[in-house]
Amino acid sequence: MMRKILLYTALTLGALPMVYPFVWMLATSLKGLQEATTPTLSLLPEQWLWRNYLDALRAAPFGRYFFNTFFVASVTTAFVMVTSTLAGYVFARLQFRGRGLLFGLVLATMMIPFEATLIPNFVLVSRLGWYNSYAALILPWCANAFSIFLMRQAFLGLPADYFNAARIDGCGHLRYLAYVGVPLVVPMLTTVGLFAFLASYNSLLWPLVVTGDDSMRVVQVGLTVFAGDQGVRVNLLMCASLIVMLPTVALYFMAQRHFVEGITGSGIKS
Repeated sequence: MMRKILLYTALTLGALPMVYPFVWMLATSLKGLQEATTPTLSLLPEQWLWRNYLDALRAAPFGRYFFNTFFVASVTTAFVMVTSTLAGYVFARLQFRGRGLLFGLVLATMMIPFEATLIPNFVLVSRLGWYNSYAALILPWCANAFSIFLMRQAFLGLPADYFNAARIDGCGHLRYLAYVGVPLVVPMLTTVGLFAFLASYNSLLWPLVVTGDDSMRVVQVGLTVFAGDQGVRVNLLMCASLIVMLPTVALYFMAQRHFVEGITGSGIKS
């Protein structure tokens, strides 16, 4: 009993530094601008200004921003899940010459920083006529090496006997993948989808570069409206940041079980 009390106490003390920034964000969002920008020892606001949230949402067309963000993130996630599943299965189960070299080249792309490819990607998007369009926001991110690596590891964890039994029953690669392989790697596939959605949802630099007007902006770009020549409206920025953060928190809690299973492994070992 004493051991559990000590354990929970240690975990609680360790969680406090993680929780404090969110408490500070909430408290700052309810303060006036002068109080929010003035150093003080008091965490709680002197006057609770709930109207700050309405003022923050009215500062920019956040309704359009949220629509763009969810549309882009959802479509990108769907593409990533499909491409990583197919590529991961190919690298895990299909035998062909140069498979190891090709997989190594795919992994090598993870070592190239995003900043090094920003300008070439922008030039390509511009020449294709995709500037300020959904194509520019979605298509460059429809596949990534890390997701392919995760799905490859998941398929490698499936016993080869499953595939051999499916082949005896007349299943080809696609039918095996659809009816046997994918259902067994759902935790890892959920993890891949979660990572892809969060990466797209939190993207700032690329949407800022390839979009030119409010009709195509996303919420992360929308947060920049609170920083201007006169300084940063910290209280409204915290309001908008909390609103923007809520969908990702809700998504994590909904996918938490599959996410943990996907991180620890596919659940089946050969």
